[in-house]
Amino acid sequence: MADYVPAPGRNHLFVPGPVNIPESVMRAMNRNNEDHRSPAFPKLSKSVIDDVKRIFKSSKGTSFIFPTTGTGAWESALTNTLSPGDKIISFRLGQFSLLWIDQMQRLRFDVDVVDYEVRHPALLLVDGVSSIGAIDFRMDDWKVDVALTGSQKALSLPTGLGIVCASPKALEAAKTSKSLRVFFDWADYIKFYAAGTYWPYTPSIQLLYGLRAALDLIFDEGLDNVIARHHRLGGATREAVKAWGLTIATKKDEWISDTVTAVVVPPHIDSANVVKLAWKKYNLSLGVGLNKVAGKVFRIGHLGSMNELQLLGALAGVEIVLVELGVNIKLGSGIAAAQAHLSKNTPLISSRI
Repeated sequence: MADYVPAPGRNHLFVPGPVNIPESVMRAMNRNNEDHRSPAFPKLSKSVIDDVKRIFKSSKGTSFIFPTTGTGAWESALTNTLSPGDKIISFRLGQFSLLWIDQMQRLRFDVDVVDYEVRHPALLLVDGVSSIGAIDFRMDDWKVDVALTGSQKALSLPTGLGIVCASPKALEAAKTSKSLRVFFDWADYIKFYAAGTYWPYTPSIQLLYGLRAALDLIFDEGLDNVIARHHRLGGATREAVKAWGLTIATKKDEWISDTVTAVVVPPHIDSANVVKLAWKKYNLSLGVGLNKVAGKVFRIGHLGSMNELQLLGALAGVEIVLVELGVNIKLGSGIAAAQAHLSKNTPLISSRI
């Protein structure tokens, strides 16, 4: 779309996914097609299938990389471990939990929707699309059975890979699951893993090269450092919002996200206008409010390949847009608060010490 509506400089992409793609990842994907059955391709395949487990902090799990989105990864997690009519306890917490609940119901599972924590010996399936690779997640330690993410979030890739990690317990459940599945069947992948060719159908070749480059960037920085960086950027964003005299949509501190901040606008403001003006005047892309909070909040994404000065530029854009729309904010207030937070908490770049 940006090619049809050109603007000076680069688009400032601060939606909660898709996110900015690093130059090295784009270069890695800029290649011709090749034969995924060639003797050379399994080396790349095995490396990404093995290494992607590290972002889940799992050594016991088995990973599956589907040419799909996070929604496809959801379906894979459900249909490989459950049978129609099986009981699911699902937690209603935000818009995307509602979408996963809808998918569960359409796949003919018996879904109990709850708004509080439940302890239960059942399989534990986690949607980590907007968190894995950016927020601390310990699949093995927390005894998670299936976790999933998408390439367009913390991995900073284009949309197109749905990545699933399944525990040994989940693999056992898949052997007796009666849900219909073809494209997302783990058994097909496992058969090709054993054969050393890895792919039951043609994979997204360029995205796999991009994934290899993206994982290299994460591991070079250090996954714990990546998580700390996201916490730092999320904290700076929340300090800016507080300095503006506004609030975030999250009601409890334990629900605060280090990958996206939903900002509640004053009653006389339509949050869609914040998003529109930011894009039309300052080439800044923000996320709209979804479903019940449409018009009431806008979302600032701060995940993936992003540093402190990039975030400050986006916050400056948000601040000036809010002022122009009539929100009573002193220019520079939010930026100063974010700067103070970052100055206090940002370490030296490890590769430059």
